[in-house]
Amino acid sequence: MPTEASTPAPLVTSDEMTALQARFADQAVIALDTEFNRTNTYRPQLCLLQLAATDTDALVDMLTDADYAPVIGLLRDSPGLKLFHAAKQDMEALQTNLSVLPNRIFDTQIGAGLLGHPPQAGYGTLVAEILGVELAKSATRTDWSRRPLSETQLRYALDDVVYLLELYYRLEEQLKTAGRYEWAAEDSSAMLDPSLYRTDPMAAWERLGGLHFLPVPVQVRARQLAAWREERAVSIDRPRQWVLSDKALLNLASADPEDAADLARIPDLPPAIARRQSGPLLAALAQANTALNQGEVDLQRAARPEPPDKAALKNLARLVGDHAEGLGVAPEVLATRKELAGILRGELEQRATSGWRREVIGEHLLAAV
Repeated sequence: MPTEASTPAPLVTSDEMTALQARFADQAVIALDTEFNRTNTYRPQLCLLQLAATDTDALVDMLTDADYAPVIGLLRDSPGLKLFHAAKQDMEALQTNLSVLPNRIFDTQIGAGLLGHPPQAGYGTLVAEILGVELAKSATRTDWSRRPLSETQLRYALDDVVYLLELYYRLEEQLKTAGRYEWAAEDSSAMLDPSLYRTDPMAAWERLGGLHFLPVPVQVRARQLAAWREERAVSIDRPRQWVLSDKALLNLASADPEDAADLARIPDLPPAIARRQSGPLLAALAQANTALNQGEVDLQRAARPEPPDKAALKNLARLVGDHAEGLGVAPEVLATRKELAGILRGELEQRATSGWRREVIGEHLLAAV
C-alpha cells in the first residue's frame, strides 16, 4: 500500500525526460494517467503525465518545449505493462498529442467489471472499496494548463497512479483465480487501435447517426458539410459542434440554400456562422451538388430496419442475464441490448460474438436466433 510522501516536482527539461526513460525502462508494471483540458478545443490538450512503478514515481509537465522523444519511447518500446483506469480518453490524449499509443496496456476499469463491479466504476470508488483509501477530490475541477500547479493539485494527480499499482495487483490476483485475466487483457488491448482516435474528414459523416436513411442528395451534401466541418475544427482547434452543430448541418443539407439570404433562414444555424462562413458553406453544398449532377455518386437510401421482435429480444436479454448472473457480472459486460438487436437483424459480427465472449455467450446467442 502506498504511503504518504513528498510530491515530486514536475519534470520539465529534455535531460529529465531522458533520465525518466532510463528510470522506468526496466519496470515490469507502470501505472499511468493523463491530465488534459478539453472544454473548448478540438483535441484534448495534454497537460500532465503521471507515472508510478515499484519504489518510484514521476510527474511530467507536457506543456514545455522539452524533447518528449524519451517519453514516447518509454510508452512505445519498454517491455513493461502499462496500467490505466478508464483508458480510452488517455489513449486519445496520447495519440493526438504525441502520435503514440502504449505497446501493452491493462485497464483496471475493465478488470473490475469482469469481477462484478459496475462496468463504469470510477477510480476513486474502486480505491475506496478495494483498498480502503478515500482519495481527495479537491482538485477535480483543476485547469491543468495553468502554471504553476499547486502542491494539492500535484498530489491529486499523483494519487491517480500511486494507488493504481496496488489496485491492479489486487484485481490481477482475483481475475487469475476466476480465470478471467486474459478476458480483461483482450478487452484492454482492443483500445490500442489508432483508428479509434483519428477522424478522416472524408469519413466524418459517420458521426451523423442515421444519415444513410435520408434521401441520397441529402446524404451527399451532409457528407461534404461534415468534411468541411472536420477540417475547420482541426484548423482552428475548436470542438466540431462549435463550428457547426449536427442539427444545423442536417438542416443545411436538406434545405440546400442557394445564396447567403437563403442561408440566413436555415433553422438552428447561428447568424454569426451564416454570415462569416457563408462562402465555405455554400461552396461545400455546390461541390456536393456538382457530384450529384455529374453522376459521380454511388449511394443508396437505406430502408429503416424493422424494430426487433420484442419477444425475441427479451429472450436474448434473458439468456444474457442468466449467464451474467452465473458469472457475477453486469449483463452489459457480456452483451449490450444494441448488440442483441443487431444479432436479431442478422448482423452477426458483434463484440458479443467475438473474442472470449464467443464461447461464453456468443454461441448461445447464435443458437437462439
